[in-house]
Amino acid sequence: MPVRRRQRVNLTAPSPFPEGWYFVATRRDVLKARLIQKTWMGENIVAWCDENERICVSEAVCPHLGSDLGPDSGGCIRDGRLICPFHGYEFDTTGQCVATPFAPPPRTAKLRVFETQEILGLIFAWWGIGGRAPQWSLPTDSLDRVDWSDFEINTVRFAGHPQETTENSVDLAHLRYVHGYDNVEPVQEFSVDGPRLETRFNFKRTRSIAGLASLTFEVSAATHIFGLGYSFVEIRERSIGMDMRLWVLATPVDGTHIDMWLVSQVREIRKPKRWLAGLGFLPVKWRAPIMNRFIASQQRRDVLQDVIIWGRKKYITRPRLCRSDGKIMPFRYYCAQFYPDPSDNGSPGA
Repeated sequence: MPVRRRQRVNLTAPSPFPEGWYFVATRRDVLKARLIQKTWMGENIVAWCDENERICVSEAVCPHLGSDLGPDSGGCIRDGRLICPFHGYEFDTTGQCVATPFAPPPRTAKLRVFETQEILGLIFAWWGIGGRAPQWSLPTDSLDRVDWSDFEINTVRFAGHPQETTENSVDLAHLRYVHGYDNVEPVQEFSVDGPRLETRFNFKRTRSIAGLASLTFEVSAATHIFGLGYSFVEIRERSIGMDMRLWVLATPVDGTHIDMWLVSQVREIRKPKRWLAGLGFLPVKWRAPIMNRFIASQQRRDVLQDVIIWGRKKYITRPRLCRSDGKIMPFRYYCAQFYPDPSDNGSPGA
């Protein structure tokens, strides 16, 4: 797919809705609720699936007479179709009105639908500059499913911007100062290929497990960023031989707030290089879920430390940087591709 050319770094505060793929919901939650409504990228949207479990993410306003289509207004799913509570118009997962109670459906009655991608049951929708189609894709088929724990998911809402939160991935100095990481060392040069950005670094961290023991973890982390709404971190704890996955998904809500979703998994721990406090006495099938809960709680703690800063900081267009700050300005050049050119008159959209 074509990729937007790199522009100059933002010299003003970035607009609140950068182009890209942004998290909507898990497939499990959509199937359970049948119809989910939320504010996403400044839009009132709904998500549901049809009888073949095809997911649809669309605007939540009926094109007939403007009724809200969410469940609180009476919108519902019947036979895999979204039903308007006002006049009973029925919409399929392409957004097309396919039936009404009293007359043939008007061909022009169609919902604005957002294109979706799914990764291991995580549903993302595309937000494009000027309403344009997806310019690139997420890596949907590269992750194995075998021997991994279920997801642990935490969500935090706060005043912030996805560029500011994603910038933490290259701000190695804050890992030491805010979160107490030790020996933080980059092991691969900052790498950018169109919408993809990668960083790799090692660090050590000492933490207490359930108040039983204080353990030092030796970690190698590889961060894969695709736009400002999708950060995926592969983690290898070397002293134990434990593999982890972490998704950090920052999604703008209303132009002021963002929802940050933290999704983690741990691979089954069969033959650890060293025993963790208490885990050696547990069945193998319990080890990964317990460690995943521990990791998820630590990640939430880290994010809450950052939220205090993110929610109060000001975007500095020309930061006064020092050598230990990492690749802040190269990161901002990378981000420029996700905003409209100053000469563009269009606005972002589906």
